Amino acid sequence: MAEVTRSSASSGGAHRISMLESTEARRPSPHAGWKPRHSPWAIALTVTMATFMEVLDTSIANVAVPNIAGGLSASVDEATWILTAYLVANGIVLPLSAWITTRVGRKRFYMTCVAVFTASSFLCGVAPSLTALICLRVVQGAAGGGLQPSEQAILADTFPPEQFGMAFAIYGMAVVLAPAIGPTLGGFVTDNFSWRWIFFINVPVGVASLLFSHRIVEDPPYMTAASRKAARKLGVDYIGLGLIALGLGSLQVVLDKGQEDDWLKSHFIAILATIAAVALIMFVLWECRQKNPVVELKLFQGRTFATTTLMMFVLGVMLYGSTVLLPLFVQVLMGYTAELAGMVLSPGGFAIIAMLPLVGALSSRVQARWLVAVGFLISALALFHLAGLNLNIDFRTAMMYRIYQSIGLAFLFIPINTAAFTSATGENSNQISSIVNLARNVGGSVGISLVTTLTTRRAQIHQQALVRHVTNYDEALRDTLSGLSSQLAHNGYSRPDATHHSLAWVYAMVQQQASVQAYIDAFWLLGVACLCMLPLVLLMKKNDPHQAVMAH
Repeated sequence: MAEVTRSSASSGGAHRISMLESTEARRPSPHAGWKPRHSPWAIALTVTMATFMEVLDTSIANVAVPNIAGGLSASVDEATWILTAYLVANGIVLPLSAWITTRVGRKRFYMTCVAVFTASSFLCGVAPSLTALICLRVVQGAAGGGLQPSEQAILADTFPPEQFGMAFAIYGMAVVLAPAIGPTLGGFVTDNFSWRWIFFINVPVGVASLLFSHRIVEDPPYMTAASRKAARKLGVDYIGLGLIALGLGSLQVVLDKGQEDDWLKSHFIAILATIAAVALIMFVLWECRQKNPVVELKLFQGRTFATTTLMMFVLGVMLYGSTVLLPLFVQVLMGYTAELAGMVLSPGGFAIIAMLPLVGALSSRVQARWLVAVGFLISALALFHLAGLNLNIDFRTAMMYRIYQSIGLAFLFIPINTAAFTSATGENSNQISSIVNLARNVGGSVGISLVTTLTTRRAQIHQQALVRHVTNYDEALRDTLSGLSSQLAHNGYSRPDATHHSLAWVYAMVQQQASVQAYIDAFWLLGVACLCMLPLVLLMKKNDPHQAVMAH
């Protein structure tokens, strides 16, 4: 693993030569001229299989939590720890995957992750108790955390730079489509078979991925045994490893459980939030002084990389936040089943599949920053359009809302990844992939926490505003209550009962309308976040899509 900034000895002492992105020229990669023995497209499809399986598991279990709780004699609150445990372990391993890869080899690390993920998936399916299932989900999440960055790094080393767009299009199909179809697939499997099958379905995919990976995936020359041996001699930054594991683990628990426990009013959440903040700040300060850091923070000295990482974070917020909002709206307020709510999202996933090859082709002809600008603009407009939803929309309208937004997502994922990897020099592709994936995953956790908190709190505010107009002085309200009471009395209710039920109906309607307004606020906020990214595209370096930006 090469550092972006290297130390050079001189008679006056050590000084640093910063390889910033102020110049587009890159030093030659150690594996210049190297090509994999097998087709790059076969390699891309092989590694995408496992990544799709792993990303799918972040959402497929969500709709099965009540069934899992019932099957293992636990409460629903207790069962939600199977989701938290996975995210915590996944988030910890993501930034460490580059460091581990450097020492053991990418192919070996990747295949180990696939094998452990597959085995733990099977064991999750046969788990006899909730405690055992939570422990196995930790193992599964840890193994899954190494798959996404490994695949991106493999693609970056396998394809020439002019084909990055199409390569990341294949990867994008897995990362963007899986969260969209996860709830639908999870609901279908749970309703028609058993919750245990949401884990069993990973086994054949994992076995197939292992067989193909063993046969066609290979490490480039710079990751030879000699290079790994030299990397191991550099020592282990145990303090850095401990700080980032503690910080990210605590942060994931805070984001996942914060709204449920009323955030800082809970001593548990307050303590974990403090630990996360202190540990992550100490990690940054510590790593900036290390010669061989766990995470190469000096990559952020590059303006384009820092900007694209922030954009990937916002993309995670928007992608996962909206993926939670729309199904919740149709389920909670419109009475859709979990499976039907998932079907609202699925067409959007297929729209992304249709758009990604087009965007991949455009990325070899149009500057990445202009494609990113188009993507954020389309996403913002789609989210503002979503803010016009109401309780009278039909299934097709809800589905089209998601399709409109998906078009914008397709224009974001590939160009942001392509721009991030323009600073790659071969050895640091693992670091870039780890950081970018971590940004998206943490953004997803923030997005989910943000929208769930916002809809809850804003619904209370809107309810207080609406109640001010529900008074006996309102003629329309009096007419409504009178008509309802008369109809209920005609159906056999006593006059007091009829009045009581009429008031209850009005109160329920006020609550419902307050919730609708809260969802609208959440969509508006996500749309504004997308608009805020538009000026940042000017900070991204110009790239010539017709030329290689990284020597292979």
